[in-house]
Amino acid sequence: MLSEFLRGIIFFKDLPDHLLDALAAKVKTASYKKGDYIFHESDEAKAIYFMKSGIVKIKKINPQGKELIVCIKRSGDIFAEASLFCEPGTNYPGTAQTISDAEVLFLLTSDLEDVIAINPDLSVEMIRFMGGQLRSFTSILRDIALLDVYGKTVKTIERLARDFGSKTNSGVKIELPLSIQELANIIGSTRESVSRVLSKLKDQDLVTITEKNIVINNWCDFCQMFIETADY
Repeated sequence: MLSEFLRGIIFFKDLPDHLLDALAAKVKTASYKKGDYIFHESDEAKAIYFMKSGIVKIKKINPQGKELIVCIKRSGDIFAEASLFCEPGTNYPGTAQTISDAEVLFLLTSDLEDVIAINPDLSVEMIRFMGGQLRSFTSILRDIALLDVYGKTVKTIERLARDFGSKTNSGVKIELPLSIQELANIIGSTRESVSRVLSKLKDQDLVTITEKNIVINNWCDFCQMFIETADY
């Protein structure tokens, strides 16, 4: 069963069965309640994680306690991959906390590194995956640095819709239960500023807010609005 799950991970898809079974035998499973911490950025990085179910946010916290959500992971996603090939004593690059109840698989980086060392194809797939992650983070940092609050909010909603959206009769619903504060932590702004932008988007009939979900009423109009704000 674990072998089948690992086979669905992008960089394990072509791994020989005997190596995949050997990794599956070393995989551990952990269950978490909503709000639990999986690891802190002050912890030594010893494992790579795979989301089996639920949602996890990876965040950075400054000395004043302000939170910035770097990324959000769901079923089938990988996180803490940056802990591979690190010097002993290296810490995790962020703190992982659950947004919902979650089941997570984890594998010691030393076990995965042993397999990578004898399987060149796997190392190439890992490099490709990590390169894609780096490009994604670079794009997010660019938006945070160069866009105003309105532009950052629109871009963030657009990105969340692509990653977590589902088509409904009302439009594209972001299937992610985020509070306005959590959305602000993703955007890198204040709750008050993001609330004002959301109110403006509602007045423009671009989005509908239902409980903790955002629905984009007209995807084409919304994407056009993003183009108009992305003037950098």
